Amino acid sequence: MSIYITGDTHGTIDWEKLNTGNFPEQKCMTPESDYVIILGDFGGVWDGSDEDRYVIKTYSERNFTTLFIDGNHENHDMLDKYPVEEWHGGKVHKISDRVIHLMRGQVFEIDGLKIFTMGGAESTDKYHRKEGISWWPRELPSEGEYEEALRNLEKVNYDVDYVLTHCAPERYLAVHMGSIIYGCENRLTEFLDSLILEHGLKFKRWYFGHYHRDANWDAFSIVYSRIRKIG
Repeated sequence: MSIYITGDTHGTIDWEKLNTGNFPEQKCMTPESDYVIILGDFGGVWDGSDEDRYVIKTYSERNFTTLFIDGNHENHDMLDKYPVEEWHGGKVHKISDRVIHLMRGQVFEIDGLKIFTMGGAESTDKYHRKEGISWWPRELPSEGEYEEALRNLEKVNYDVDYVLTHCAPERYLAVHMGSIIYGCENRLTEFLDSLILEHGLKFKRWYFGHYHRDANWDAFSIVYSRIRKIG
Protein backbone atom coordinates (compact mmCIF):
# COMPACT_ATOMS: atom_id res chain seq x y z
CA MET A 1 0.00 0.00 0.00
CA SER A 2 1.16 3.53 -0.75
CA ILE A 3 -0.33 6.92 0.05
CA TYR A 4 0.60 10.00 -1.96
CA ILE A 5 -0.50 13.56 -1.33
CA THR A 6 -0.87 16.65 -3.49
CA GLY A 7 -2.45 20.09 -3.46
CA ASP A 8 -5.42 21.80 -5.06
CA THR A 9 -6.64 20.50 -8.42
CA HIS A 10 -9.63 22.83 -9.09
CA GLY A 11 -11.48 20.42 -11.35
CA THR A 12 -9.41 20.20 -14.53
CA ILE A 13 -7.47 23.44 -14.02
CA ASP A 14 -4.59 22.05 -11.95
CA TRP A 15 -4.88 18.31 -12.41
CA GLU A 16 -2.15 17.83 -15.02
CA LYS A 17 0.28 17.06 -12.20
CA LEU A 18 -1.53 13.74 -11.83
CA ASN A 19 -0.90 12.70 -15.44
CA THR A 20 1.35 9.71 -15.95
CA GLY A 21 4.19 11.86 -17.27
CA ASN A 22 4.30 13.93 -14.09
CA PHE A 23 3.43 11.09 -11.74
CA PRO A 24 4.93 7.89 -13.23
CA GLU A 25 4.67 6.04 -9.90
CA GLN A 26 0.99 5.42 -10.62
CA LYS A 27 1.92 2.84 -13.27
CA CYS A 28 2.67 0.42 -10.42
CA MET A 29 -0.34 1.37 -8.28
CA THR A 30 -3.73 -0.29 -7.90
CA PRO A 31 -7.01 1.31 -6.81
CA GLU A 32 -7.59 -1.49 -4.29
CA SER A 33 -4.54 -0.63 -2.19
CA ASP A 34 -3.06 2.73 -3.22
CA TYR A 35 -4.30 6.26 -2.59
CA VAL A 36 -3.71 9.83 -3.71
CA ILE A 37 -5.06 12.48 -1.33
CA ILE A 38 -5.94 15.95 -2.63
CA LEU A 39 -5.70 18.65 0.05
CA GLY A 40 -8.84 20.57 -0.82
CA ASP A 41 -10.18 22.55 -3.78
CA PHE A 42 -10.82 19.26 -5.56
CA GLY A 43 -13.46 21.02 -7.63
CA GLY A 44 -14.89 17.88 -9.24
CA VAL A 45 -18.28 18.31 -7.56
CA TRP A 46 -19.17 21.77 -8.75
CA ASP A 47 -22.39 22.10 -10.75
CA GLY A 48 -23.44 18.63 -11.89
CA SER A 49 -22.32 19.40 -15.44
CA ASP A 50 -20.75 17.15 -18.07
CA GLU A 51 -17.36 18.44 -16.90
CA ASP A 52 -18.08 17.16 -13.37
CA ARG A 53 -18.96 13.76 -14.80
CA TYR A 54 -15.80 13.79 -16.93
CA VAL A 55 -13.63 14.62 -13.90
CA ILE A 56 -15.13 11.85 -11.75
CA LYS A 57 -14.98 9.32 -14.61
CA THR A 58 -11.32 10.14 -15.27
CA TYR A 59 -10.35 9.77 -11.61
CA SER A 60 -12.37 6.57 -11.35
CA GLU A 61 -10.32 5.04 -14.17
CA ARG A 62 -6.90 5.80 -12.65
CA ASN A 63 -4.65 3.21 -11.05
CA PHE A 64 -5.36 4.54 -7.56
CA THR A 65 -8.27 5.58 -5.38
CA THR A 66 -8.59 9.35 -5.04
CA LEU A 67 -9.32 10.77 -1.60
CA PHE A 68 -9.90 14.47 -0.99
CA ILE A 69 -10.68 16.86 1.80
CA ASP A 70 -12.80 19.86 0.90
CA GLY A 71 -11.38 23.32 0.42
CA ASN A 72 -13.17 26.62 0.01
CA HIS A 73 -13.65 26.29 -3.74
CA GLU A 74 -16.12 23.40 -3.65
CA ASN A 75 -19.87 23.21 -4.06
CA HIS A 76 -20.52 22.33 -0.43
CA ASP A 77 -24.27 22.13 -0.95
CA MET A 78 -23.77 19.36 -3.51
CA LEU A 79 -21.24 17.54 -1.33
CA ASP A 80 -23.67 17.61 1.60
CA LYS A 81 -26.30 15.82 -0.51
CA TYR A 82 -24.22 12.65 -0.79
CA PRO A 83 -25.08 9.92 1.76
CA VAL A 84 -22.68 9.73 4.69
CA GLU A 85 -20.85 6.40 4.94
CA GLU A 86 -18.21 5.03 7.29
CA TRP A 87 -14.82 4.19 5.78
CA HIS A 88 -11.64 3.24 7.63
CA GLY A 89 -13.10 4.49 10.90
CA GLY A 90 -14.29 7.91 9.72
CA LYS A 91 -17.18 9.52 7.85
CA VAL A 92 -17.00 9.99 4.08
CA HIS A 93 -19.02 10.92 1.04
CA LYS A 94 -18.45 8.34 -1.70
CA ILE A 95 -18.57 10.29 -4.94
CA SER A 96 -17.77 7.03 -6.71
CA ASP A 97 -16.15 3.77 -5.64
CA ARG A 98 -12.76 5.34 -6.38
CA VAL A 99 -13.39 8.98 -5.48
CA ILE A 100 -14.02 9.59 -1.78
CA HIS A 101 -14.51 12.81 0.18
CA LEU A 102 -12.93 12.62 3.64
CA MET A 103 -15.27 14.63 5.83
CA ARG A 104 -14.33 17.23 8.43
CA GLY A 105 -13.26 16.35 11.93
CA GLN A 106 -12.56 12.67 11.23
CA VAL A 107 -9.76 10.32 12.24
CA PHE A 108 -9.13 7.62 9.65
CA GLU A 109 -6.88 4.60 10.09
CA ILE A 110 -5.24 3.67 6.80
CA ASP A 111 -2.45 1.10 6.68
CA GLY A 112 -1.93 1.49 10.42
CA LEU A 113 -1.67 5.30 10.19
CA LYS A 114 -4.02 7.63 12.06
CA ILE A 115 -4.94 10.54 9.79
CA PHE A 116 -6.97 13.52 11.03
CA THR A 117 -8.88 15.53 8.43
CA MET A 118 -10.36 19.02 8.74
CA GLY A 119 -11.32 20.54 5.42
CA GLY A 120 -12.61 24.02 4.75
CA ALA A 121 -11.16 27.51 4.42
CA GLU A 122 -12.34 31.07 3.96
CA SER A 123 -12.37 32.51 0.44
CA THR A 124 -10.57 35.85 0.42
CA ASP A 125 -12.27 36.58 -2.92
CA LYS A 126 -15.82 35.71 -1.82
CA TYR A 127 -17.00 39.28 -2.25
CA HIS A 128 -16.35 38.91 -5.99
CA ARG A 129 -18.22 35.60 -6.17
CA LYS A 130 -21.92 34.74 -6.19
CA GLU A 131 -23.40 32.85 -3.25
CA GLY A 132 -24.78 29.46 -4.27
CA ILE A 133 -23.06 29.60 -7.65
CA SER A 134 -19.36 30.17 -7.05
CA TRP A 135 -19.21 30.55 -3.26
CA TRP A 136 -20.91 28.74 -0.36
CA PRO A 137 -21.08 29.71 3.34
CA ARG A 138 -20.42 26.05 4.20
CA GLU A 139 -16.80 26.60 3.15
CA LEU A 140 -16.17 27.07 6.89
CA PRO A 141 -17.06 24.30 9.37
CA SER A 142 -20.13 24.37 11.55
CA GLU A 143 -19.95 24.32 15.34
CA GLY A 144 -21.06 20.71 15.18
CA GLU A 145 -18.09 19.82 13.00
CA TYR A 146 -15.66 21.52 15.40
CA GLU A 147 -17.22 19.58 18.29
CA GLU A 148 -17.04 16.31 16.37
CA ALA A 149 -13.38 16.94 15.57
CA LEU A 150 -12.60 17.35 19.27
CA ARG A 151 -14.55 14.23 20.21
CA ASN A 152 -12.74 12.13 17.61
CA LEU A 153 -9.33 13.47 18.61
CA GLU A 154 -10.10 12.85 22.26
CA LYS A 155 -10.75 9.18 21.42
CA VAL A 156 -7.13 8.87 20.20
CA ASN A 157 -5.73 11.04 23.02
CA TYR A 158 -4.90 13.86 20.58
CA ASP A 159 -2.19 11.69 19.06
CA VAL A 160 -2.22 11.04 15.29
CA ASP A 161 0.34 10.37 12.61
CA TYR A 162 -0.74 12.98 10.08
CA VAL A 163 -2.99 16.04 9.95
CA LEU A 164 -4.58 17.02 6.64
CA THR A 165 -6.20 20.43 6.29
CA HIS A 166 -6.82 22.89 3.49
CA CYS A 167 -5.68 25.96 5.40
CA ALA A 168 -3.01 26.38 8.05
CA PRO A 169 -3.15 27.15 11.79
CA GLU A 170 -3.26 30.89 12.51
CA ARG A 171 0.04 31.06 14.39
CA TYR A 172 1.78 29.17 11.60
CA LEU A 173 0.49 31.70 9.09
CA ALA A 174 1.72 34.63 11.18
CA VAL A 175 5.20 33.20 11.75
CA HIS A 176 5.99 31.71 8.35
CA MET A 177 3.70 33.40 5.85
CA GLY A 178 2.98 36.84 7.26
CA SER A 179 4.51 38.59 4.29
CA ILE A 180 2.26 36.90 1.74
CA ILE A 181 -0.89 36.05 3.69
CA TYR A 182 -2.95 38.71 5.36
CA GLY A 183 -6.52 39.10 6.52
CA CYS A 184 -7.00 35.31 6.71
CA GLU A 185 -7.74 35.07 10.42
CA ASN A 186 -10.98 33.21 11.02
CA ARG A 187 -12.67 30.68 13.28
CA LEU A 188 -11.08 27.75 11.47
CA THR A 189 -7.46 28.93 11.51
CA GLU A 190 -7.86 29.80 15.19
CA PHE A 191 -9.39 26.37 15.89
CA LEU A 192 -6.44 24.67 14.19
CA ASP A 193 -4.14 26.74 16.39
CA SER A 194 -6.01 25.62 19.49
CA LEU A 195 -5.48 21.96 18.66
CA ILE A 196 -1.76 22.48 19.27
CA LEU A 197 -1.76 25.23 21.89
CA GLU A 198 -4.70 24.11 24.05
CA HIS A 199 -5.00 20.39 23.38
CA GLY A 200 -1.38 19.45 22.74
CA LEU A 201 -2.11 17.66 19.48
CA LYS A 202 0.75 15.32 18.58
CA PHE A 203 1.53 14.54 14.95
CA LYS A 204 4.44 13.55 12.75
CA ARG A 205 3.60 15.96 9.94
CA TRP A 206 0.85 18.42 9.06
CA TYR A 207 0.02 18.84 5.36
CA PHE A 208 -2.14 21.61 3.86
CA GLY A 209 -2.88 23.13 0.46
CA HIS A 210 -4.75 26.39 -0.29
CA TYR A 211 -1.78 28.76 -0.70
CA HIS A 212 -0.61 27.58 -4.14
CA ARG A 213 3.00 26.93 -3.26
CA ASP A 214 5.25 24.12 -2.07
CA ALA A 215 7.35 24.49 1.06
CA ASN A 216 8.40 22.70 4.24
CA TRP A 217 8.76 24.41 7.62
CA ASP A 218 9.30 22.51 10.84
CA ALA A 219 6.64 19.76 10.95
CA PHE A 220 4.43 21.49 8.35
CA SER A 221 4.28 21.14 4.56
CA ILE A 222 2.43 23.31 2.07
CA VAL A 223 1.65 21.20 -0.99
CA TYR A 224 0.49 22.42 -4.37
CA SER A 225 2.24 21.23 -7.52
CA ARG A 226 4.25 18.40 -5.99
CA ILE A 227 3.07 14.84 -5.49
CA ARG A 228 4.83 13.34 -2.54
CA LYS A 229 4.62 10.09 -0.67
CA ILE A 230 3.16 10.68 2.76
CA GLY A 231 5.69 10.45 5.55
